[in-house]
Amino acid sequence: MLFGTEFFELEILKSIQSLFGCAFMDFIMPLITKIGNIGAVWISLGVILLCTKKHRRLGIMLLSGLLLGFIFGNLLLKNIIVRPRPCWIDSSFPLLIKNPDDFSFPSGHTLSSFISSFVIFGKNRRFGTWAFVLAALIAFSRLYLFVHFPTDILGAILLAFAVWKVLCFAEKRISCKH
Repeated sequence: MLFGTEFFELEILKSIQSLFGCAFMDFIMPLITKIGNIGAVWISLGVILLCTKKHRRLGIMLLSGLLLGFIFGNLLLKNIIVRPRPCWIDSSFPLLIKNPDDFSFPSGHTLSSFISSFVIFGKNRRFGTWAFVLAALIAFSRLYLFVHFPTDILGAILLAFAVWKVLCFAEKRISCKH
């Protein structure tokens, strides 16, 4: 059964393919999406930051945010909303990556990437800007690869912002106690 917007959103995904589909994009988009797999790039960055005294607090915020995103996005929302992926609804589209076996809303790749970007930008605008560029590319790759709807991406970005605000509130509360 299609949600109210799914038919319209499938048309957006098909339009993305019409506008951007080519051999170069078919090659590069799976590579970009792979950068976001299981949030590994962001988890690795968090661990590296955690190991440096100067950036330890940022590493803690980053890893805490990723954990919150995983709990609320991947474990709770995906399994409460149980939204099918576009590639499950329209299986005629040739997938360039392995067909995901979890639900679509919200996009976990986008969620982890934007949580990380908000956290990094909050502490360092220059590196945060580059993190947002990478996050946007990863999010777009999910649309291009036909594995997420646009509202899966938008929902993940909004949830990422909420997680970041919770982290900022918690950091202020902890700072006040010391």
